[in-house]
Amino acid sequence: MSKFLRFETIIYPLWRREMPPAIRPFVDTLFNHVAPAYADKNPPQSPQEMARFLVDWEIITDSDLQSLSNALEAVTVTITDVDRDTQPRMHNGSPVRLPAQWEQTERVLISWGRMYPKMWKMHAQMAEAVSQVAVAEILAPTDLWARAIAVYLQARGRANMDNIHCLVLRTDDIWIRDYGPIIGIADDGGRVAVNPIYDVLPQYPQADDNGMGARWAAHHDIALQPLNLHAEGGNVWSDGDGTLIMSSQIFYSNRYYTRDTMLDYLHQIFHFEKAIITPRLTLEETGHVDLLVKLGTADTVFLSKAQSFSTEEVLRKVKRLFERETNAKGDAYNIVELPTPPLYANWLTYSIRRGYTNALTVNKQVLVPVFGIAQDDIALRLYDEHMPDDYTIIPIDSTVGINGGGAVHCMTKEVPFVG
Repeated sequence: MSKFLRFETIIYPLWRREMPPAIRPFVDTLFNHVAPAYADKNPPQSPQEMARFLVDWEIITDSDLQSLSNALEAVTVTITDVDRDTQPRMHNGSPVRLPAQWEQTERVLISWGRMYPKMWKMHAQMAEAVSQVAVAEILAPTDLWARAIAVYLQARGRANMDNIHCLVLRTDDIWIRDYGPIIGIADDGGRVAVNPIYDVLPQYPQADDNGMGARWAAHHDIALQPLNLHAEGGNVWSDGDGTLIMSSQIFYSNRYYTRDTMLDYLHQIFHFEKAIITPRLTLEETGHVDLLVKLGTADTVFLSKAQSFSTEEVLRKVKRLFERETNAKGDAYNIVELPTPPLYANWLTYSIRRGYTNALTVNKQVLVPVFGIAQDDIALRLYDEHMPDDYTIIPIDSTVGINGGGAVHCMTKEVPFVG
């Protein structure tokens, strides 16, 4: 297979896109050969049907249908329904502090990619790693889907099932980093769910993604603070101590703001003294900062290294920016450059950028995306060398997930612990 031109799984529900009625039957037939598109509108309704789904799509391959059906009925993990009609209580509007990822985490949210059979393994790896040190809160659209996920994790035998909690809360897609609530801490010590506008892919129906933050906050009785910006969680890092790092995508998405008016508004929502605004990557759809920068500690920043013609100018600018910048406390940054795998085109349409900065830190673990290439070992070694000694570096196979334009960080959302 060509290293540049590839024909791999597309991690977007293409079958949901609007199209002329005359070609809809043909498209539906085509997609049902390569993805379980039929199960989107007509999901399994019984343990027997779900067992057949899991076997037909080779998600579980070492169990007969009857045993699998019995296991689905006998699931004992925590499964909780979210009332879609419950309204969240509103925050009083005062600014909140955004914790750093290295602070204590209570849970990590994952919206399970049930429509992408090849994604189940990646999501399982993330849930398994998280479950060793925090609650892995998995979102599924029905109780039966939640049971299927639990049975899959039990069959793999690598998760701490006591820390696997399932929420029956419908979402449209897997990119929970971007539509999920950004959890801050109010001055009184309580959590606040900051809820931006999410509408970055207007060609897909995403009303459930846009409404997820408010429904989740209401379920957990966490105050809600609207953020009247077109913004995504993948475009903000915080050191928890006065520094925010974003890319210039925030201005592309909100063109009626200048830099000054944008920062003035953000100061109304968040406590911070300094904002560092990086350029955004070229030939990359999201523009998010987590595809080229990761904060490891308050004064250690991992950057994607300029290694190709298409990224050289932008990534050199990013490096120079952090060479002259300090954090809000005045500390210079220790810059660690991670390898940047080359760009490739999926189905001649999607430009795919792989980056090792798209990683999640949770309770002294760093979940790092890997792609089955030689640069993986270099990236893992650099994390191991430059994160604190008591941190564990865990590789997460992201070879399928990256075809949607993101990896570990994009598919998870941490919720800080409050004592």
